[in-house]
Amino acid sequence: MIPLAVFRLSAYVRSHRVYQALLLMLAMLAIVHGNRAPRGEEASVLTDGAVLVIPILAWAARSLLDTEPDRQREMSAVQAGGRGKEVTAGLLAAFAATAFFSALAMVWALLLGITGPPSPGLLTASLLLYALSAVTGTALGALTSRAILPSPAFSIMTLVLGFLAMLLLSATSLYWLTVPLISWMKAANAGELVGRLPVLGSISVVWCVIGLGTYAWLRRRT
Repeated sequence: MIPLAVFRLSAYVRSHRVYQALLLMLAMLAIVHGNRAPRGEEASVLTDGAVLVIPILAWAARSLLDTEPDRQREMSAVQAGGRGKEVTAGLLAAFAATAFFSALAMVWALLLGITGPPSPGLLTASLLLYALSAVTGTALGALTSRAILPSPAFSIMTLVLGFLAMLLLSATSLYWLTVPLISWMKAANAGELVGRLPVLGSISVVWCVIGLGTYAWLRRRT
């Protein structure tokens, strides 16, 4: 399973698809962190960055999972010892890619986006948020991959609309029905991110698990 995940990661890099997400990420980071935020805005800057990278992370996960041709994916399932191992290997590879891009976004924000160093508590909270962003991007990208949505146009539209739906729903009192992205930002702006993170993080984890579980269930025969 691990060798298959490494194989998919290397194929993603060799196919040059990785540069699509990388260029989008660099452009977004250059715009968002074009100027350093003043002191006291560290939580908002770091949280906003964790939210804004999610569609790019989803694009990266989707692109990685779509790199392998359908027939090759069937052969991989046989060689890995079953559909479950093949699906798990794909998700591991996708998460590795999103984790790399998420770490890049966080390091960029810390070095070029804020004026002063964040407190230890805020740094830990930010690290968890960017990790949640990577998992969220992996789930959204997997659910819009070719194995689930064969039409490229419909897949891309679903990815974008899915992210927008997260934003819109999390801005309401029903934020607990999705990954509460806007609630992350509201908590950061109010200086309550560290205190509210256990609740918001738990909601986020639950919905990421549901998303990944849905993908695994849909992939039982595809």
